[in-house]
Amino acid sequence: MTKKKILVVDDEESMLVLIDNLLSSQGFEVFTTDDAEEGFRILEEQKPDLAIIDIMMPDMNGIELAERVRKTPEIKDTKIMFITVVKSEEVNPGRLKKVKPLDYIGKPFENEVLVAKVKKFTE
Repeated sequence: MTKKKILVVDDEESMLVLIDNLLSSQGFEVFTTDDAEEGFRILEEQKPDLAIIDIMMPDMNGIELAERVRKTPEIKDTKIMFITVVKSEEVNPGRLKKVKPLDYIGKPFENEVLVAKVKKFTE
């Protein structure tokens, strides 16, 4: 059985380490980056089963990254889940709807909740 691939894009190093450890211990192959541009390259190369993307990042935010993914034929159907400290009412609902995220999880989150959602979305 091949491992499910998960990409995590977040500008917080501690968040990348936490999620990598959580998901690796559950048998996932995890790719992490603190840079949205690098995240896009990993998406194109690895075609992960799920991308977990922070909304609030410098340079290119998570929604912009997701919009770029949706416009790229080879990866447009990538499953995306957002994580962020931003309140949902602060995110433009029209833009969010256009990129079709599977879910949205706030920081801080319960580790078990994140793992359960990742398992659900990669079945």
